[in-house]
Amino acid sequence: MSKKLIFSLVCLCVLICSCNSKKKAALTEVNKGTQVDYFADNGYGNAVAIVQHPSGVYHKGITYVAYQGTLEDPYVVSYNHKTKEWKGPFKAGVSEMGKDPNRKKKIDNHGKPALLIDDAGYIHIAFGGHGGRPSDGKNPLGNHHYGKNQHAVSKNPLDISSWETRDNISLFGTYSQFVKMNNGDIYLFYRHGAHRSDWVYQKSTDNGVTFAEPVSFLKHKRLQHIEAEDSWYPWVGKGNGDDIIVAFDYHICRDNKNAQDIRGHIPERHNLYYMLFNTKTGQWKNVKNELLDMPLTKEVADEKTLVTNTGTDWTFQSIADVDQSGNPHVCILVGPDIGEKRSGSKRLQHFRWDGQEWLQSKNVNLPRGNGDLEVKSATEISIYLESEVNNDVGEIARWDSFDGGDTFKKKKIFLQRKNSGFVISSLIENPHPDARIIVGEKVKGTDFRKMYLLGDNGPIKRDDKEASVLNDKNNKPN
Repeated sequence: MSKKLIFSLVCLCVLICSCNSKKKAALTEVNKGTQVDYFADNGYGNAVAIVQHPSGVYHKGITYVAYQGTLEDPYVVSYNHKTKEWKGPFKAGVSEMGKDPNRKKKIDNHGKPALLIDDAGYIHIAFGGHGGRPSDGKNPLGNHHYGKNQHAVSKNPLDISSWETRDNISLFGTYSQFVKMNNGDIYLFYRHGAHRSDWVYQKSTDNGVTFAEPVSFLKHKRLQHIEAEDSWYPWVGKGNGDDIIVAFDYHICRDNKNAQDIRGHIPERHNLYYMLFNTKTGQWKNVKNELLDMPLTKEVADEKTLVTNTGTDWTFQSIADVDQSGNPHVCILVGPDIGEKRSGSKRLQHFRWDGQEWLQSKNVNLPRGNGDLEVKSATEISIYLESEVNNDVGEIARWDSFDGGDTFKKKKIFLQRKNSGFVISSLIENPHPDARIIVGEKVKGTDFRKMYLLGDNGPIKRDDKEASVLNDKNNKPN
């Protein structure tokens, strides 16, 4: 065979390969959809919240996210920051709630998932509870309402595609909050029933294979002078070293029919409190390092753990963090009686402990809205907030302080949408700069939300064909 013929054949092969590559690339481009800001469109109801947390964890180059999806079932997605690859959403379990079309309140919203990754790499989800039903048996630490608290675990380490449910936590739980300590111990905090119940924790020392029995740390009890009971709403997080920190407000749980307020049971909360739990010694202390008897009662809370007395003003959703010295910063929404509205005219207030007393921020410009707090140093603090701008623009932004919290200014806007309402998660555990917080934007005329993963560069984008979960027959409501 002549050299000229061999050269011609080689050129022909190269040409064919080139054409095939171009066809393949063109086909890939056709199959590839438009990039959108959201990663899923099947967020359901209030798909994420501050109180059920963390909703996301960054681990070994990947961010894992959990949220309430179709029919109130928990869904999980992951994003690889190196390869830019999304996986999921995969359904991690089946909630007892969200399935009854005859129920007056179709979407309960109390069983949103909290997510944790244990030291063996297995992913854990706590979800689905709002106190259990009377048919579930006697609740020794409170009363009943609806749903069943469940614990799901990935079948394989760092694999969100398949899950199993373990029967090893109390079914009466709601508002699940996970904390993992440096030694790998797992603490699951939750309210052990409906409003008139103790807040408890269950501890696991074997990566969530087993959990010890519930231990009460906030006590509910009947009031003698009015028709109501003491109740609580805490936010629990990891402090320094072996500490777990708790910021909380007080809910006066009035009877449905009572002489004090003809509206009956309303979301009335007051005051702001703070304490910490040393998991090594098993001791609970206040900010002055004084020991506390557990479970904490309203009387002892007022005497030993009070940050601020809000008087007749109402509160909603406390958050907390500590600086390197262990001095806490706490925030809470405070405002007048707002009836059934959760945020209403409340504005965020910030307090910090200076070693001697609680100091309130001088800043009066922090907006109405929910968010989370990050204390970077004794002087540098950031608050991530959802709020409304000019009454018609929904916004997710970061407000920074460089003077220890005396003043805050808006420094970074992550997302803005006109005529949109957002729900926001707590900060992702150990966040990557590109993925700090999870947000759900309501789709008008539906119960669904578009879900966003936000970081310093705004939303992480995804192919619209992958993000359109509701167009997948396997994820449609049934």
